[in-house]
Amino acid sequence: MNKLNLYPVYNVDELVYPDAQKAVSVDTPAMYFFTDFSENEPLVIEADVPAHIARQMMMMTHVRLKLVVDIQGHFLGVISAQDLQEQSILRRAAYNRIPREDVLVRELMTRRKDLHAFSLEEIATAKIRDVIDVLKDNHQQHCLVVDESNHQIRGIFSAGDISRKLRLPVDIQEGTNFSKVFTAVA
Repeated sequence: MNKLNLYPVYNVDELVYPDAQKAVSVDTPAMYFFTDFSENEPLVIEADVPAHIARQMMMMTHVRLKLVVDIQGHFLGVISAQDLQEQSILRRAAYNRIPREDVLVRELMTRRKDLHAFSLEEIATAKIRDVIDVLKDNHQQHCLVVDESNHQIRGIFSAGDISRKLRLPVDIQEGTNFSKVFTAVA
């Protein structure tokens, strides 16, 4: 193990920026804003994790959505911070007549069969304004992207990420559930 040192910063006053900071606008290709899982590891959680633990983990890491997988890593659905609100956990516990601690992610997640996503093929030619319009029209903070030819969840769009890259507010009034998503994959 290397021992690292800390150095004073008092005589440093310049920041480094990327050489060619890309100017972005709502007319920038959508692919620039896309989180591609072939380059960025998806945020996943197993379906059998207790919901209250998943809620704590997501709050601590400031994550608003995770992909739900089974023990073999197969995609089952998604769970959002909204799905994991304490009221939802308590409501499910009461419905199942079980202790709050026994409610699992799988019981609150939006199942794969109830989701819709953008097609990677369509996204390849879209502008980010097109994605924003769909997110706004459907009150969605996130939208998956599928590669139909390979039967894979390829990535995701996040309204928060889009807003940060554009340096503009992307005002999306969040709906009540991720399953109220929009553009069906043909």
